[in-house]
Amino acid sequence: MLIGMGTVFVFLTVLVVATKTMSVIVQRFAPLPLKLVPQTATDTSAPSTEEVAAITAALHQHRTIRNEQGSQ
Repeated sequence: MLIGMGTVFVFLTVLVVATKTMSVIVQRFAPLPLKLVPQTATDTSAPSTEEVAAITAALHQHRTIRNEQGSQ
């Protein structure tokens, strides 16, 4: 039991050291973070009327197919 627990302890210690070493290496050679571009003045969060119509049609078709399969 001592050999098994010792092996696990050594493995986890090596794993932590390897992870920390890789973190240091990646931080050293990683590119600089990109700057965020501010959003334009137009509000793109609201869906257009065409998108609303397409979503409504898709939901209608899905519910129709689901109800037909449920009645069989």
